[in-house]
Amino acid sequence: MTERTARNLFVESPSGADLRRLQSARKIVEYLAEVAPARFSVQLWDGSMVPLGPDVHPDFFVSISDPGVIGSILRWPTLENVLTHYSRGNIDFHGGDLIDFLEVARNTDTPKGFKARNLNKWFLFRQSLPFLFTPSKSRNSRHGWARDETGKDESQRNNTEFIQFHYDLGNDFYKLFLDPEMQYSCAHFTDWNDTLEQAQKNKLNMICRKLQLKSGERFLDIGCGWGGLICHAATNYGVSAHGVTLSQEQYDLSVEKIERLGLKDRVSVELRDYSSLEGTYDKIASIGMYEHVGIANYPTYFKTIRQLIRDRGMVLNHGITRRAKSNRKRFNKISPEKRIIKKYIFPGSELDHIGHTLESMEACGFEIHDVEGLRDHYALTSRMWCKRLSANEDKAIELVGYERYRIWIAYLAGVSYSFTDGSLRVYQVVATKHKSKGASGQPSTRSHLYE
Repeated sequence: MTERTARNLFVESPSGADLRRLQSARKIVEYLAEVAPARFSVQLWDGSMVPLGPDVHPDFFVSISDPGVIGSILRWPTLENVLTHYSRGNIDFHGGDLIDFLEVARNTDTPKGFKARNLNKWFLFRQSLPFLFTPSKSRNSRHGWARDETGKDESQRNNTEFIQFHYDLGNDFYKLFLDPEMQYSCAHFTDWNDTLEQAQKNKLNMICRKLQLKSGERFLDIGCGWGGLICHAATNYGVSAHGVTLSQEQYDLSVEKIERLGLKDRVSVELRDYSSLEGTYDKIASIGMYEHVGIANYPTYFKTIRQLIRDRGMVLNHGITRRAKSNRKRFNKISPEKRIIKKYIFPGSELDHIGHTLESMEACGFEIHDVEGLRDHYALTSRMWCKRLSANEDKAIELVGYERYRIWIAYLAGVSYSFTDGSLRVYQVVATKHKSKGASGQPSTRSHLYE
């Protein structure tokens, strides 16, 4: 038990009302252990441990700091309320980091075909009555986006503010879990045992090979992050590289890196929106950026890229997508999970399905040559990020605070399992600008990707 957990536990002698709440909580957990057994225990606010099944792991348990947590969730049974309680430590997971805990939790003994609607709701309601009016701590978090987090309201959409909300937490924070090249996108594992550092180098080289970068070419990276790709491409492939970002923190570190590596004659970076760019480039990459654009803005996004690239110039668009639904209405529905991501992590973001992305690119004059799915790679990448950030808990809390750190741990763990299970996907799309008639100019095989 951590000091923080011990501090949160109810340690005074329980009153009659408190005893009734403890008895009810135990009955609820014991009932769930019978109908939906799991491999961990529940620690109540008096320190008692109630197994959530017959075969629980001795080290893994979830703790509830006080009866008001249950009362709060009963009154506001939303995922955001649960996240808020977790972020404040009112609900906590023990036995390992959150990835470890979720692995145990997902390894359940619950019978196949079990549905929550089959629970004895009348029994659960009766046991919940002692909690309905139990006072709880504030359920409002101070760390969410204060305005329209969906980005649908154009009067409130400010791409710079959206980007800076996420990326300007500080470079020192991101250094706690990213690789030395500060790659904040899906790594590429040529072997599932690769280190994160090796897998991110693999990714940089794969992007450069897919774009067939050649010495002397002009290369643009839209949403260049901390400058890793533009510096790598200039150093290893001889291009003249330019990057743009809306994050002040990313820009500052990119400038420092370019100067440190002595690349000022070949690499440049601007604090600038992609839509205002001018000039002509041979190759363009957009890595993990178009998720921030908004689907309604795809015509502007892809047309801008088309204007910036020469005929037969190559584009690589790399980004996270969602699975297509049976109709657009279902696809556009904002689930509680998506709303939380928009409010606390990526305001203004929107994920497309790959079919519509390809349609949008073709409608804007691009010819698609290659589409590669990297879902399993991102599941492992985000898993590594989560575990690395967890290992640096004390420093992370010092930098961004306890609540925000916990929100990020929940975010990274959730993303990892979303990629593992397939609700999230990620694709690299290679295309060329198709302006004049004639051959595409592409090689006859893909051997250049693996030489």
